[in-house]
Amino acid sequence: MNQKTLRQIPSVEKVLQALGDTGLPRSLVVTAVRRHVAELRKAKKIPEFEEVVAGVHGSLDGLKLSRIQPVINGTGILIHTNLGRAPLGPAVVEMLEGVGANYNNLEFDLATGERGGRAKYLEQCLATLCNAEAATVANNCAAALILILRHFVGGANQRLITSVATKNEVIISRGELVQIGGGFRIPEILETSGARLREVGTTNKTSIGDYARAINKETALILRVHRSNFFMGGFVESPPTEELAALAKKKRIPFVEDLGSGAMVSTERFGGVEHEPTPAEVLARGVDLVCFSGDKLLGGPQAGIIAGKARLVSALKKDAFFRALRCDKLILGALQTTAELYLSGGEGVPVIEMLQSKTEELVSRAESIIQQLNGLPVKADVGKGRAQMGGGTLPGAVVPSVTVDLEPRGLTLAQLAVRLRKGAPPVVGYVAGQRFKIDLRTVFPRQDLELAEVIRKAFSVGDS
Repeated sequence: MNQKTLRQIPSVEKVLQALGDTGLPRSLVVTAVRRHVAELRKAKKIPEFEEVVAGVHGSLDGLKLSRIQPVINGTGILIHTNLGRAPLGPAVVEMLEGVGANYNNLEFDLATGERGGRAKYLEQCLATLCNAEAATVANNCAAALILILRHFVGGANQRLITSVATKNEVIISRGELVQIGGGFRIPEILETSGARLREVGTTNKTSIGDYARAINKETALILRVHRSNFFMGGFVESPPTEELAALAKKKRIPFVEDLGSGAMVSTERFGGVEHEPTPAEVLARGVDLVCFSGDKLLGGPQAGIIAGKARLVSALKKDAFFRALRCDKLILGALQTTAELYLSGGEGVPVIEMLQSKTEELVSRAESIIQQLNGLPVKADVGKGRAQMGGGTLPGAVVPSVTVDLEPRGLTLAQLAVRLRKGAPPVVGYVAGQRFKIDLRTVFPRQDLELAEVIRKAFSVGDS
């Protein structure tokens, strides 16, 4: 590029002045402009100044949309991984404001005035909820499982520095080698922990004899992984938990179950939802340790909860690796309040309240929203929806729901979807049957007015 062409590239300051107030920190805007101007040096032709400014505006708009912010979830997926999984209730939000804005007794014993145990009260609440001897918390369920595996297989480092045989085999059924969210697979988690995988049975049938024959002097534990994100039917077989527990006890090896979802209530009481085993049920059947997520059916923050035998939980908490996986004050506080809600009767947990929403209530809300759309170039109707749990939870469950169906005039469905996602707050729905559908089971009643306003504004902006 010759000097004459280079002189056509606008200065960073000139572009900044033309941008005006972007609603972003100035340092971020300056960085974006500098990068954009630097890219112009590689171009064969320098665009007009207005085009340069428009290009920067586009980049900044995309950056602004990527900020974590409240979203109206009209997808009908209650535990939507991409939308933050389980929303937190008002009591949890109130607690977060108090703990986050002030100092707190995270590791301070108010009774003695000395350093105290971290999450002591929370652990007792969780143990009570799970009907377990003890409980503790890691930063997510995968971390909880890795901690358990690393501890009971002796750790990868130990095997590198000693020639002494170590118990490092983990026995698991081939039908439970599942993939969880984000592409992570149970076999990879096992390898990360330093464990050696010992597969037994087949994809569809595993017997108690398969487990018994696989146990040897190198067996560290038996692992069962609950099929929380898929289901199998037909010619299938899996030994009862009680039989596996008896075998593990006889062979003096730990029996661990990754429960995944972590339901605390009887899920079958919700229409269209099958029974999901609770931690208390699993432990009562003889499992030594169970781990599950905090931000799925429990309806709390992201966390990995471990519950079971006191001596095993105590050993995990003493493991040096535990410190790398521990939760901060906000997660512990949010989980503490969530546990208290369940111990007090279970009211105030949004996921549970959404499941309990009556169809007639949803229809009434849909009709009210549609009335507010009068005069817009859109055909709006009350439609039917099929809400799902999501988050790798209860994959076969479908809950009848109610939707606001939009058929825009002068806009394509794709254009309407883009405008709604760029709303304040953003609205995310889905397209089905040539309509844009917003499922009200996952929209809070307090969001109805905002939702109607975002839809109205979507029809008053320029072409997308």
